[in-house]
Amino acid sequence: MSKKIALVTGGTGGIGTAICRRLSDDGYVVVAASVNQEKAEAWKEAEKASGYDFATVHIDVGDFESCQQGYKQVAETLGPVAVLVNNAGITRDGFMKKMSWEQWHEVLQTNLDSVFNMSKVCLEPMLEMKFGRIINISSINGQKGQMGQTNYSAAKAGMHGFTKALAQETARKGITVNTISPGYIATDMIMKIDEPIRNQIMEGIPVGRFGKPEEIARTVSFLADDEGGFITGANLAINGGQHMC
Repeated sequence: MSKKIALVTGGTGGIGTAICRRLSDDGYVVVAASVNQEKAEAWKEAEKASGYDFATVHIDVGDFESCQQGYKQVAETLGPVAVLVNNAGITRDGFMKKMSWEQWHEVLQTNLDSVFNMSKVCLEPMLEMKFGRIINISSINGQKGQMGQTNYSAAKAGMHGFTKALAQETARKGITVNTISPGYIATDMIMKIDEPIRNQIMEGIPVGRFGKPEEIARTVSFLADDEGGFITGANLAINGGQHMC
């Protein structure tokens, strides 16, 4: 039996890399989607040196036509996507009083429109296979909100609304749709924050540390598995107890 194809948007970032590695370890053929092809090729070579052989595809997740073309390329060269991880995301922070329409639109387009775009192009083939896993990477700030992030918080909250609705549509079709909401994860972005501020953030996390990208990847692996078929429409919070609801 041929291996299942897993497509990870934002696959070259810190959390994305951990997800790609874990799914590869699980036996999937993994494709990392990135808008920056030069960066993706450099990442691919670095990962090859670490023992991982990933495919990459150029996709602007905020553009539906780009998603269509990217999916077509993957399907023609490797096969239909069985596991989609919507992980791509950006921030354009600022208080609402000063936030421009461009800051709002860019974040909603990349973080939320992308979930529709990629799920739409993957859904019909999943329906034909009678199997699919759609896993949306949201955020703790989509659950509790965050000052200076009305755009980001709205997009990440919207992801789970999308998850719950689509999960109901596909529940009898062999396709599950779930959300993961990470808290503060020790990626390069977090570790570049000045140490006093990092320590202040950490003080607000009950377990007393930042999460590891591998912990998010392990949850993706759990939801993607064939035996994860009874979990759908769920939001798994992975935040060290920082926000409980």
